[in-house]
Amino acid sequence: MKIVRRESGTAAKWLSEDKLRTGLQALRYRTLGTEIDKGLLFKATVYIILINVAFIYIKPILYMMTTMVKDAKNILDPSVIWVPRSIFLGHLKEASEMLSYGSSFLISLSLASSVAVLQVFSCAVAGYAFARLDFPLKKLWEALLLFTFIMPPQVTILPSIMLFKEFGWLNTFLPMVVPALFGHGLKGAMFVIIYRAFYSTLPKELDEAARIDGAGPFRMFFRVMFPISRSATVVVMLFSFVWNWNDFYFPSLFMFTAENVPLSITLARMAGEMAVAEGAGEITVYAEAIKMAASFLIIMPLLVVYLFAQRWFIEGVERTGLVE
Repeated sequence: MKIVRRESGTAAKWLSEDKLRTGLQALRYRTLGTEIDKGLLFKATVYIILINVAFIYIKPILYMMTTMVKDAKNILDPSVIWVPRSIFLGHLKEASEMLSYGSSFLISLSLASSVAVLQVFSCAVAGYAFARLDFPLKKLWEALLLFTFIMPPQVTILPSIMLFKEFGWLNTFLPMVVPALFGHGLKGAMFVIIYRAFYSTLPKELDEAARIDGAGPFRMFFRVMFPISRSATVVVMLFSFVWNWNDFYFPSLFMFTAENVPLSITLARMAGEMAVAEGAGEITVYAEAIKMAASFLIIMPLLVVYLFAQRWFIEGVERTGLVE
């Protein structure tokens, strides 16, 4: 009887140790995962990093939105930092008047949209040619394309100003619109590279099938290649629109004495006027709130555009391999 009890006690001990070992192994698999990106520890680390990065970008926007709706009492109250005790929308109205928001908004919208559409068309054609066609000195033109991508625009800005002055294009939109027709403009080389990367991933059977049907390069591009490049087109369209909407450098050089200017120029002029008033001692307690309101009015259209286009934008970034 003693031997039986000893054996049963040993078996129970082994069984409990086996259960403990199994539980620890299950806990390890759940925490670390069978692969490095499957465990809870990895996911928690990723979420912590993403939340911190998101806070870095969202904090200035939240501060801007809370500051622009503060009245005099909230601005002068040191205890009010983030959440105002009352909502005041007068700063938005004043900033809109100082920016001439209606006319400047239409100018920025027409300029950014026209440049984006022209760059989509011209850069798609160039990217298709680099990816699918054979032509003389192709490697040389690809090298020159990369060179224009890495070369800073300040190198060519003086010859460009002199050229556009000879054409009589200064203080007009032509110095920014016409180069976009030829794939140049702001970040044009990058958009050509995006289209080239997309068209390079398509199977060669598409070209062979189109040639069998009697399609030439132009028909193959407009009937086959360009319609299926919607993901790359969304990326290029949004990037071009946002960059041209926010661009201050080129409009300030080509339209420095023009009356009708985009929002980026009107914001700079408003900031200069407020700086002069501050130097003369005429600045009010509302200065910061007015600046925040003006900045919000400028970025608000971009936030709306991204809100509706984020799904196609993220899909386009993934398909074009831009994150790599």
